[in-house]
Amino acid sequence: MSNETAIIFDLDGTLTKPYLDFDAIRREIGIEQGPILEAIATLDAGARREAELILLRHEWEAAKNATLYEGAVETVADCRARGYGVAILTRNARVAVDYLLAEHGFVFDAIRTREDGAVKPSAEPVLSICRELQADPVQSWMVGDYLFDILSGKAAGARTVLMVGEEPVPEYAPQADYVIRSLPELVTLVL
Repeated sequence: MSNETAIIFDLDGTLTKPYLDFDAIRREIGIEQGPILEAIATLDAGARREAELILLRHEWEAAKNATLYEGAVETVADCRARGYGVAILTRNARVAVDYLLAEHGFVFDAIRTREDGAVKPSAEPVLSICRELQADPVQSWMVGDYLFDILSGKAAGARTVLMVGEEPVPEYAPQADYVIRSLPELVTLVL
């Protein structure tokens, strides 16, 4: 696939309505606060395995119970039909992501999960997707619902879109290039 523009989507809270209870996951693992993957990485091998299983259980539950935002599948399909490379960039496990995408009929040109190397907020997964899709990061878009999505996209030089859905607009919203409440708004922005 050769295309100048990639449109990279986060999954939870962007294509699906928020489901994961990150505070509950932290409590169950025994993490006080902060990013879960980074906290798990500091644990010894046994505790890390246990924490990864807890996290995966929560991700499976979210994948099985996911409610898509209105227009999610159609927006992704519309972007592909217009010739853009479309990708998923998530901190979730591949197995839960693959299940959710298949269950809802999504088609993506590239997928990056936590098993595929650097994770958001690093620029690397965005740059990696752009290399795979032969897209120019500066012509590409990172769409997500959280600060890490915005930071990852910005660090790669991509335009950033914060998807807030029905949630209150967070204090970091001004760091995004655009803020949307529904996915169909994205197509208008990209065009």
